[in-house]
Amino acid sequence: MDTPAPLRWVERRPRSALHEPRTAALVGIALGVAFTVCFLTGVLSHLIQQPPSWFTWPARPAGFYRISQGLHVICGFVSIPLLLTKLWIVYPKLFEWPPVTSVAHAFERLSLVPLIGGGLFMTMSGTANVARWYPWTFFFPTAHYWVAYVTFGALVIHIGAKWVTMRDHVGKASPSRVDVLVPERRLLLGGLAATSGLVFFAVAGNTIGPLSKLAVLAQRRPGNGPQGMPVNKSAKGAGVADIAEDPSWRLIVEGKVGNPLELSLADLAAMKQRTAELPIACVEGWSTSGTWTGVAVRELLALAGAEAGDDATITVESFQKGGLYRKAEINSSQAKDPDTLLALQLNGEPLHIDHGFPARLIGPNRPGVLQTKWVERLVVS
Repeated sequence: MDTPAPLRWVERRPRSALHEPRTAALVGIALGVAFTVCFLTGVLSHLIQQPPSWFTWPARPAGFYRISQGLHVICGFVSIPLLLTKLWIVYPKLFEWPPVTSVAHAFERLSLVPLIGGGLFMTMSGTANVARWYPWTFFFPTAHYWVAYVTFGALVIHIGAKWVTMRDHVGKASPSRVDVLVPERRLLLGGLAATSGLVFFAVAGNTIGPLSKLAVLAQRRPGNGPQGMPVNKSAKGAGVADIAEDPSWRLIVEGKVGNPLELSLADLAAMKQRTAELPIACVEGWSTSGTWTGVAVRELLALAGAEAGDDATITVESFQKGGLYRKAEINSSQAKDPDTLLALQLNGEPLHIDHGFPARLIGPNRPGVLQTKWVERLVVS
């Protein structure tokens, strides 16, 4: 008596002709490009925020981080419709029987677990982070960073395993199916392109000023906020409102200096002031520019007689008592840049308390989380 074949629900459902290699390859290429841009810009952002000893991030060009992180978030959002479409195209292959036919096939299918799981985790957790919604207990930046390596590694393996198939099907369509598939494929790819384009315009206004009115998915709208600039954390939320308005506040410059300083707000205002047009570029993807006025950090270091050689590091400390980013480092290259400022004014007005009054760090080509607000101390080491 013959053994009945296993029931496979996928085979009993009507299949679209688009569940085929050429369509999968075309969408996969677009998804691979989006994932690669996300990976490279994400690793760069991590290195900037947690630099190893061999990495030195320059101060110029001033807006490069703004572009890099904007690309990271835009490509992350655009990859969502690409990923979902790719999974729809190939899902019948995921339920094939037998599940493996060779050692190479087993290796290829195993690589799909971190690729699909990692891709879904990266896109969904990244979206939640941009929305500042954290329904989990793990530390998002660390998890996002390491899962990115796993996902990208699985992507490289998958591309290697499918390279011949992609090459054979992207160059030309199967002659036996071309008349049937071309209209359907064009409709699918056209719809996917339109959807991805809508997502792009709904997000890109976070970074691209002229598109800001179209940015319906923007978590922070450029131009909205105190002094025409958004804020992520208010003085009240940071618990510093009373301290910031204390007239006894002093800026302390200490460490490897010949002349430690304690300067009042009036002392700082009496020093030579410099004005620079600089962006605030948030790691969540939004950015906007402002006109900042204050004292150049290099002037403060010179006044303090700082030993600021090429390997010097300046730690900027906030009087905010807690938080992961109450301290930030300035490397020697950034400290020497004339536009790295201890800002006292924004857009011609004294700093709003939510922007860091009485003084905040602002410098070119830096993530917003490293532009420390409510500065209390500079320590040279």
